[in-house]
Parts: sequence; structure tokens; C-alpha cells
Amino acid sequence: MNDVAIVGIDCRFPGAADTAAYWDLLMRSGDGVGKVPGNRWDVRDFHDPEGGEGRSNTAQGGFIADPDAFDNEFFTVSPREAAAMDPQQRLLLQCAWRAVEDAGIAPGRLAGTPTGVFVGIMGNEWAQLHLTDYDRITAHVGSGNGYCMTANRISYHLDLRGPSLAVDTACSSSLVAVHLASNSLLSGECDYALAGGVNVALTPALGIFYTQAGLSAPDGRCKPFSADADGIGRGEGVGVVVLRRLEDALADGQQVYAVIRGTAVNQDGRSNGITAPSRWSQQEVLAAAYRRAGVDPSEVRFTEGHGTGTVLGDMIEVKALGHLHGRREGGPMALGSVKGNLGHTEGAAGIAALIKVALALHHKVVPASRFASRENPDLRLAKHGLKLLKAPLRLPAGTTVAGLSSFGMGGTNAHAVLASAPAQAARPVVATGGGVFTLSATNPDALRRNLLVQAAEVSRRRVPLVDLCWSSNRVKTGQRLRFALPVTDTAALADGLRAAAEDQELLGRLAAQPVGRPKTAFLFTGQGSQSPGMTAGLYRDSELYRRFLDAADAALLPHLGESVRDLILGRDERVHQTAMAQPALFAVGYALTRTLSELGVEPSLLIGHSVGEYVAAVTAGVFGLDEGARLIAARGALMQQLPTGGGMLSVNAPVDEVRALAEAEPLVGVGAVNGPRRTVLSGDLAALERLAKVFDAAGLETRALQVSHAFHSPLMEPMLERFAAVAGEVGGGVPQLPVFSTVRGRLLQDEPMDADYWVEHISAPVMFAQAAESLLEAGPTHAVEIGAKPVLNSLVRGLRPPAGLRTLHPSPSVEGGVAELAELLAELYRGGLDPHWDGLYPKDGPRALRLAPYAFSDAHRYWSSGPVRRTPVPAALGLLDSGVQAVAAVPEFVPPAPGSPVTTWIGAAQGPALNGPVAELAVAAVAQVGGYTVAELGPQSRLYEDLGFDSVMVMELKSRIEKTVGGIGPISIEDLLTRLSSVGDLVGFLEERSSGAVAS
Repeated sequence: MNDVAIVGIDCRFPGAADTAAYWDLLMRSGDGVGKVPGNRWDVRDFHDPEGGEGRSNTAQGGFIADPDAFDNEFFTVSPREAAAMDPQQRLLLQCAWRAVEDAGIAPGRLAGTPTGVFVGIMGNEWAQLHLTDYDRITAHVGSGNGYCMTANRISYHLDLRGPSLAVDTACSSSLVAVHLASNSLLSGECDYALAGGVNVALTPALGIFYTQAGLSAPDGRCKPFSADADGIGRGEGVGVVVLRRLEDALADGQQVYAVIRGTAVNQDGRSNGITAPSRWSQQEVLAAAYRRAGVDPSEVRFTEGHGTGTVLGDMIEVKALGHLHGRREGGPMALGSVKGNLGHTEGAAGIAALIKVALALHHKVVPASRFASRENPDLRLAKHGLKLLKAPLRLPAGTTVAGLSSFGMGGTNAHAVLASAPAQAARPVVATGGGVFTLSATNPDALRRNLLVQAAEVSRRRVPLVDLCWSSNRVKTGQRLRFALPVTDTAALADGLRAAAEDQELLGRLAAQPVGRPKTAFLFTGQGSQSPGMTAGLYRDSELYRRFLDAADAALLPHLGESVRDLILGRDERVHQTAMAQPALFAVGYALTRTLSELGVEPSLLIGHSVGEYVAAVTAGVFGLDEGARLIAARGALMQQLPTGGGMLSVNAPVDEVRALAEAEPLVGVGAVNGPRRTVLSGDLAALERLAKVFDAAGLETRALQVSHAFHSPLMEPMLERFAAVAGEVGGGVPQLPVFSTVRGRLLQDEPMDADYWVEHISAPVMFAQAAESLLEAGPTHAVEIGAKPVLNSLVRGLRPPAGLRTLHPSPSVEGGVAELAELLAELYRGGLDPHWDGLYPKDGPRALRLAPYAFSDAHRYWSSGPVRRTPVPAALGLLDSGVQAVAAVPEFVPPAPGSPVTTWIGAAQGPALNGPVAELAVAAVAQVGGYTVAELGPQSRLYEDLGFDSVMVMELKSRIEKTVGGIGPISIEDLLTRLSSVGDLVGFLEERSSGAVAS
């Protein structure tokens, strides 16, 4: 298979801020052409509106809105560097990010992969403006300009390792970029490719050229193949598509807009002028593309022509098409050109056309062509087997083939053959079930902005909730601020997103910026937490949990003689009998643990209360499931066989206050120490009744526990020998994870949990409080209780846990299902875990949806200081001929004032200000090098991760510091780099150097 799938799209064109708006513009035959914006050039200097002499014959063109806006914080680009960057780089960077998201991929997942970037570009007017003012050229002006950097900038910021190149073949540049990207994919050079084009008109230079060459339309509008065609109108825009081999896209279940069947590129060679098109070469490139696509010209239903609206260009293109399509059966082929809507977008023309064709195939309708109402009779379209679309053309079901041409001034021609995406196997629609909707952003303002965008998108769509959540988990992650909203229906999702955006307190609960991965402790509950039907809801909702409870049941079946799973789910009261309670809790604990593990929740620390330690031992690799099942089944059965007459008494007093009294009763002992004032005595019922009276008289609260036997007491002695025989056969090794033993009351230190340990475990008191205190000293961030219902979390909260410890439970009630599991994953995701989200949803249920792309901030503006005017430059530069003067209006970047909307989150909550003369000079130097205000900087501002510093900026910072901070002497780069983690570290280093110089 040699087909290439278009799996992601993003674009901005005149009158269309995104892909959806672009399609709307096309379908309503909208006009994106208007007056030259005031921040481009002063048209009065170049155009005479009265029709007199002027260098340009038009003051109209297709211009995008707000090309100066750039969310530099998102990409960690300093304001100073952003101000120096060609806006074409800035537009491409944001467009590429959104296109990757549209492909159903979190852009961070492509980091380090051989993903290719291919960018078509034919102009760099920003460089003409900035590289001609020699006094203001800086390192950032250099790296901020140049064709190569348009592609390299994307590869750098997304950490892509495949081919990265800019292509200039004039007007065909971006379609040639698609051709190269497709070939790179098919050769195996890369597995993903980003192909695009960009054009921003900053000077009147090309408009003047078009006028002087007789190619410019006075009204600034292209009128392709129309009787009114009178030349080119300039346009601008940016577009990026994400390409992948079709077979790979289908295998991964990616949505496909359209398929590229084949492409071809050739050259006019020596024709009747280097700027004039060649009919023969156009015919040849069409035929070559059809051959490579394996299609006959008669199969092509419509073609998106180059269609500039020049008399010569349209005539030659129609004749070239007519050579291949003039004798069609079944009616003429539809022909159009998006230049009628946008103008000629030059380096972005090919990608604008490709996106139009891909969307037409995706939506099964071809938009009508502007200016089609009056066909140019001289073209004789019908004779050439062609027609202009005066109304949208509905495409039939099945495969439709389309063509696409892009011809470059200078003679490089490109043609592509596209087809509609193949039908994909329908997946069952899952109408029920919950999930977690995730978003991530760089700061709270960005998160709120994107929450509102997603809320609006969710509100207007009727799609299964699990599809929305699953797609968000795949795409909307990777930024430092994490948002997670567990939900059970779509309406609640839209309301919840909107509420979080509008309620700061709610947002604070649903979003967090983790500093690392969570350190999770698993707490395994013991006997007494069982109940009929426990985890029935989770068994019903979760395929993962079903699988692991079934596995535990199978391991226990040979030893129990019946299904413990059926006992649990059948809500059988026998679950309270010791012989069944202990295996049942073991099965539930094992299934919960393995379910969480499959979801990416791995414990760092383990503690088990009494029989809970058996699942902890399996989790720690002490023995396997089968061995653990055998041991717990024997334990429960042997305990069940003991005589009745034993019990357990909870006393609200420290263990030291009750131990002496307990020891006075030979058949009573301390059964468990659960907290500072939570002591449990275990033993003979009559003896416990006597002790209870004594405690009551002393004002100590007591409570008899509902148990069948006196666990962890001397009354267990009759079963020990028989249990020891089984334990000796099972054995047990050293835990491979930290286990805080409730037998020892501390962390096990390379000590085996062997037969002797498990025999001792039966009669020894449960030292939970001591073991848990030791565990808490290890600094867990989250405590996840594994059991039928929450018991241990409340005990832990009474032991002075570390600040911020979050206590969680995956299934806190009988009917608790995926919703509760989702709550747990959401909390851990906010804490820094990257869950394996797939396991939360039905195996065959979720399908990929295209979510609203990331909404970048437009608060930051980087542009020239005013409209371009004629300014003399040295003639030797040779930028323009015919005596036309170039422009050298270089912006002076002025940092935003403190408190303005442009100021970033970086300085927020940074702690005390940096005071002192050295600190003030150092912070000022950082601010100057990065283009920040001093107010935006704080001790914790990280120079690389937060402020966008690079090696060039570090060198400049070094020079500024050496000149301004007295007494420190020369600083080596090695010294500076080792201290350059944050502004505070840098200040500390300089103060140390400064004080050392004074002392010497």
C-alpha cells in the first residue's frame, strides 16, 4: 500500500481563524479579501486611489487577523526572542501544535521520534525589514529569520528528529512540501510527517512586482477561470497537515480526512520565459501523478486548480487539463480554485488547496467556486471536459478521486491525486459509563480559556461520553498544569468544564501543577471490612476488575471447593464466616491491586492490616497468586475450625494503659494497636467482659467487635502446627517492594516473609500504628486503601500524616463502579501520575474524536513599531530593483508593564522579593536578556524551563553580569551553567562570589 493518510489539519486564512471557519467560508462562498491593515504598510505611499501613477495598483488583499499574536509562554520563548522571530515561524509553530492535536495525538508523544517537518515558503519579508538595520541585529534576529528556521523551529520545540526542511519553489512550495513529506513516509524515513505552508505579507514588494509585471488585479481579488479575471490578488495564511502511512493510521484507529494516492513534481525547463507557465510540463505532471496514484483521468471527479485568475495562466492550465480530460464519459470534471476566496497565498497556496480538497472529500461535498457565474468563454471549458461549480457538488457514497494542482512562478509544478478515506469498521457505540476528561495548560488563565472552549464544543456535540473522555486523555495532556474532571454524562461534563472555568475555588480542586510523580502507598484492609456483594458495581463496570477477580477466584477454587466470586456477587451472608471472609478479602484485594497496576498506579510503599498483608506479600513478590491463595484459604479454614468463645474488644486508650490489665488474663492479649488511643484486646469472651467492666469504671470507652474468633490471641494456638505445615510448603521470599510489617511494626529490612513469619503473624498483635507511622515518615503523597470499604484511611489520618497526603479508595461502596475508579485516577493524574487511561474504558468501546484544538493566548503581541513606510537602504543590498526603496523599520521591544494582561504567571507565588544590590543587578540582567519585566521574575523562575533561556542568552547574560555586578571577576560558562537552575540560584552564586571578593 502506497497511500498516505491526512490525519490532522489546522489552518488560518483570511476570514477564517481555524479549520471549521475555513470550511464555513468555502461553503458560503465567502470573501476573505479586504483593505491592507494599518500595521502593514501605508498604502498612500504606494497606491494612488485616484488611478494616477503608483507603484501598486491595489490597496486590497487577503490578510489574516492578528498575525502579531503569539503565545510565547506556551512554547517557553522569551519575549525578546519572540519579538525577533519572523511571524511566519510563530504562526507555523502554533498551527503545527493544533494540527498534531487534531490528529488525535498529544504533541509530547512525538518527542524524540523521527517525525518529519516539511514547510513551503516563498517569502521572508520580516527579514527584509530587520536584517537591513545592522545596528539592531542580534543573535535572536538571526535565528528568528531564514527559511530553514520555519521548519527547524517546529522540530526544535516539538523535539522531532526526522527530516526538517523548508521548500521554496514559489507558488507551488507547500504542495511540493507535501510531495516530499509523502515520499519520506513511504520510504520509511519517518512515521509521521508535518507538511505545511505559510505566507505573511509585511511589505508591498510583491504587490509592486505583480503590478509592474501586469499580473495584479486592481481590486486585489483572484477570479479563477472567470470572464472577470484580471490578475492576482495577494493573500496570506498558514496551514499544516499531519500525514501518516494509511495502513498505520488504520491499524491505530486514527480518523482520516482523505488519502493522498500519488503526487508528482516537475519543471518547465526552458520555456517562453522563466515566469511563464508551460502547458506541456503541466500535462506531464498531471499524467505522472495519475500513474503513481494508479487512477485513470476519467476517475477524477473534481480538481482544485492552481487558478490564479491571470489570462495566460488560466488558459494554459485549462488546456493542460483538457488534454487529459477532454474526452470524458459521464460528464465534465468540476474545476475550482480557493484563490477566489482568499487571494493567492503564495507559499501557502498549495496547502490551502490541499486542505480544501481534503475537507471536501471528508464532508462529501465540493464547495461552489467564487466568480463561477461568468465563465471565461475564451477558455471553452466544456470542450476541455471541465465545468466551474456554481453550486456545491454533493459527492456519492463510496470512493471519490480528486486532483490538486499547484504551479510555481519559475516553473516548478506539482500535482496530487487524493481520494476519500476508506470506510472503517464501525465500533459499538457505548452510551453508558463514566470517565475522566483531562486538559492541561501552561497556567491558570490558559486553562480557564481552554475549559470554556471545550465546554462550548461539548455542548454542541452529541457523542458518547467515553469517546470524549478517552480522546481527551490521549490528546489533552502534557502541560504542567493538569485538570481532571470525573464525569458520568455529557451534560454534566459541559456544565463541569464551564463551572471550573468560572469558579476559582472549584478550579483549585480540579487542577494542580505537580512537582513530580506521586509516591503512592497501598494500604491493604483486613478482616471485618467484608460485606455481601462487595465491589459488585466495579465487577459489573470494569473489564479489568472482572478479569483479575476471576483469576483470583480460579486460584482459590481448588482450596475452597466453591467459587468465592459467586459467593461475593451473590450477596451470600456466608462471606462473614472466617473460612470464606479471608479468601474473599484476598480475592478482592488482589483484583483491586492488579486493576490499579494495569491503569498505571504502582505502589511505592505497602502496608497490610492482618490478612491484608497477604495481598501485600503477593504485590511485593514474596510469593505468587497461587501460593498466596493456598495460604490464605488454609488460614481461614483452620481458624473457622477453632472452638467458639473468643472475641475482640476495642478500647479507647493507649496500649500502655491497657496492656498490664490484659496480661493479667492468661487467655487475653493485645490483638491490635491501630492508633494512639485505638487498642484492640483479643481472647476469651468471659475474660474480655471482665476487662470491659474495669475499663468502663475507669471512664474508658469500649466496644465489642463483631468477630467469630479471637484473632491475634493465645486462642489461635491450636491451629498453628497445621498451618505451619502448609506455610512450610508455600514458603516466601524477601519483598521486592518496601513492606511495612504490622508484625514487626516497622519496615522489613531484607527480611523474608517466610513460613515462620506467617505462623507468627497469626498470634502476634497487629502493630498497625507503629508500622503506619514508619510508613508516613517515608513521605507518601497518596494513600490508596485496597479493600472492600475504607477503614485504614481514617486510622492513617489520626496518625499525624504529612501535609497534603491524599487518601483514596478505588471502590468505597458495594455499588461503586468505574465512577469511583475514575475519581481515584483523576486525583493521581493531578498529582503527577500518567495513568494508562485505556483500561478505564470498555475494551472495544471508545473511538477517537477530534476535540477542539488548543486555544492559544492572544495577549502577547510582537510586531513592528508602526506601518511600513519608504526608507532608504543601501542600493548594494539588491533587495528590490526598479529603484523601489526597501524598508528598515525595526521594532524596539518594550517589555509589558507590571500588572498588564501580558505579564505572565512566572513571577506569581515566587516567595520573598530578591533584595540587595547584587540581586537587583542580576535580576535586571535576566530581565534585559529575556525581555521580561523585573516584576515577572522571582527566585523560583527557572531560566530554561520557564524563561526560555538558551546557550546564546546565557552567553549574553554572562557578559552583562560581568559588566554590571562589581567584584565578581570573570565567570566561566561552566560555573554559570551549574548555578543556572533558577534566578534564585544565580543570585546566590553571584552574592557568594561578590562576598568572597570583598573578604579577600
